[in-house]
Amino acid sequence: MRVVLDTNVLLSGLAYPQSISGKIVASWQHGAIEVVLSRYILDELARVLPKLTHRHGLNTPEIADLIDILAFQAELVEPKTAPEPRLTDPLDLPILNTWRAAEADYLLTGDKALLALSAFYPILAPARFWEIHG
Repeated sequence: MRVVLDTNVLLSGLAYPQSISGKIVASWQHGAIEVVLSRYILDELARVLPKLTHRHGLNTPEIADLIDILAFQAELVEPKTAPEPRLTDPLDLPILNTWRAAEADYLLTGDKALLALSAFYPILAPARFWEIHG
Protein backbone atom coordinates (compact mmCIF):
# COMPACT_ATOMS: atom_id res chain seq x y z
CA MET A 1 0.00 0.00 0.00
CA ARG A 2 1.34 3.42 -0.99
CA VAL A 3 0.55 6.46 1.13
CA VAL A 4 1.58 10.08 1.24
CA LEU A 5 2.19 11.33 4.76
CA ASP A 6 1.49 15.00 5.34
CA THR A 7 4.05 16.91 7.37
CA ASN A 8 1.82 16.90 10.45
CA VAL A 9 1.63 13.09 10.41
CA LEU A 10 5.40 12.76 10.07
CA LEU A 11 5.99 15.32 12.80
CA SER A 12 3.56 13.70 15.19
CA GLY A 13 4.87 10.24 14.39
CA LEU A 14 8.47 11.24 15.05
CA ALA A 15 7.79 13.33 18.16
CA TYR A 16 5.22 10.95 19.66
CA PRO A 17 6.16 7.37 18.71
CA GLN A 18 3.32 5.85 20.77
CA SER A 19 0.67 7.86 18.90
CA ILE A 20 -1.32 6.57 15.95
CA SER A 21 0.95 8.62 13.67
CA GLY A 22 3.92 7.02 15.42
CA LYS A 23 2.49 3.58 14.68
CA ILE A 24 2.07 4.54 11.03
CA VAL A 25 5.67 5.76 10.81
CA ALA A 26 6.81 2.54 12.51
CA SER A 27 4.79 0.52 9.96
CA TRP A 28 6.67 2.34 7.23
CA GLN A 29 10.02 1.67 8.90
CA HIS A 30 9.13 -2.04 9.12
CA GLY A 31 8.12 -2.21 5.44
CA ALA A 32 4.38 -2.71 5.96
CA ILE A 33 3.51 0.38 3.91
CA GLU A 34 5.30 2.36 1.23
CA VAL A 35 5.57 6.09 1.84
CA VAL A 36 5.79 8.68 -0.89
CA LEU A 37 6.96 12.19 -0.04
CA SER A 38 8.05 15.31 -1.86
CA ARG A 39 10.88 17.71 -1.21
CA TYR A 40 8.15 20.21 -0.21
CA ILE A 41 7.00 17.94 2.63
CA LEU A 42 10.56 17.26 3.77
CA ASP A 43 11.47 20.96 3.68
CA GLU A 44 8.38 21.78 5.73
CA LEU A 45 9.33 19.06 8.23
CA ALA A 46 12.87 20.47 8.47
CA ARG A 47 11.41 23.90 9.29
CA VAL A 48 9.09 22.59 12.00
CA LEU A 49 11.19 19.87 13.72
CA PRO A 50 13.46 22.34 15.56
CA LYS A 51 10.38 23.66 17.41
CA LEU A 52 9.94 20.22 19.03
CA THR A 53 13.51 19.65 20.16
CA HIS A 54 12.21 19.23 23.70
CA ARG A 55 10.19 16.22 22.46
CA HIS A 56 12.66 14.42 20.20
CA GLY A 57 16.00 15.72 21.53
CA LEU A 58 17.61 16.12 18.11
CA ASN A 59 20.06 18.91 17.40
CA THR A 60 20.33 20.72 14.05
CA PRO A 61 22.81 18.31 12.41
CA GLU A 62 20.76 15.32 13.62
CA ILE A 63 17.59 16.85 12.16
CA ALA A 64 19.37 17.30 8.82
CA ASP A 65 20.50 13.65 8.97
CA LEU A 66 16.95 12.53 9.78
CA ILE A 67 15.56 14.43 6.78
CA ASP A 68 18.20 12.78 4.58
CA ILE A 69 17.29 9.33 5.93
CA LEU A 70 13.57 9.94 5.33
CA ALA A 71 14.33 11.12 1.79
CA PHE A 72 16.29 7.93 1.20
CA GLN A 73 13.63 5.63 2.69
CA ALA A 74 10.66 7.21 0.93
CA GLU A 75 9.90 7.44 -2.73
CA LEU A 76 10.25 11.12 -3.68
CA VAL A 77 8.02 12.71 -6.27
CA GLU A 78 7.65 16.22 -7.64
CA PRO A 79 4.18 17.60 -6.84
CA LYS A 80 1.97 18.17 -9.86
CA THR A 81 0.83 21.71 -10.57
CA ALA A 82 -2.90 21.02 -10.79
CA PRO A 83 -5.25 23.52 -9.12
CA GLU A 84 -7.93 22.57 -6.60
CA PRO A 85 -10.48 25.37 -6.16
CA ARG A 86 -12.21 23.61 -3.24
CA LEU A 87 -9.04 23.75 -1.12
CA THR A 88 -9.36 26.58 1.39
CA ASP A 89 -5.66 26.79 2.28
CA PRO A 90 -3.40 27.32 -0.76
CA LEU A 91 -0.36 26.22 1.28
CA ASP A 92 -1.86 22.71 1.32
CA LEU A 93 -1.93 22.45 -2.48
CA PRO A 94 1.63 21.01 -2.76
CA ILE A 95 0.61 18.28 -0.30
CA LEU A 96 -2.45 17.34 -2.35
CA ASN A 97 -0.39 17.55 -5.52
CA THR A 98 2.23 15.25 -4.00
CA TRP A 99 -0.54 12.68 -3.59
CA ARG A 100 -1.63 13.28 -7.19
CA ALA A 101 1.92 12.78 -8.50
CA ALA A 102 2.44 9.71 -6.33
CA GLU A 103 -0.79 8.06 -7.43
CA ALA A 104 -0.85 6.68 -3.89
CA ASP A 105 -3.70 4.83 -2.26
CA TYR A 106 -4.16 7.46 0.46
CA LEU A 107 -3.11 10.87 1.66
CA LEU A 108 -2.84 10.78 5.45
CA THR A 109 -3.22 14.09 7.21
CA GLY A 110 -4.56 15.84 10.26
CA ASP A 111 -5.08 19.06 8.31
CA LYS A 112 -8.73 20.17 8.37
CA ALA A 113 -8.58 21.87 4.96
CA LEU A 114 -7.30 18.70 3.33
CA LEU A 115 -9.64 16.43 5.27
CA ALA A 116 -12.54 18.56 4.01
CA LEU A 117 -11.76 17.17 0.53
CA SER A 118 -12.14 13.53 1.61
CA ALA A 119 -15.40 13.23 -0.33
CA PHE A 120 -13.38 13.82 -3.52
CA TYR A 121 -10.05 12.17 -2.74
CA PRO A 122 -8.85 9.24 -0.59
CA ILE A 123 -7.75 11.51 2.25
CA LEU A 124 -7.85 10.04 5.74
CA ALA A 125 -6.94 11.12 9.24
CA PRO A 126 -4.29 8.84 10.76
CA ALA A 127 -6.78 7.38 13.26
CA ARG A 128 -9.21 6.42 10.50
CA PHE A 129 -6.42 4.88 8.41
CA TRP A 130 -5.24 2.87 11.42
CA GLU A 131 -8.78 1.76 12.18
CA ILE A 132 -9.08 0.38 8.64
CA HIS A 133 -5.55 -0.92 8.02
CA GLY A 134 -3.70 -1.00 11.35
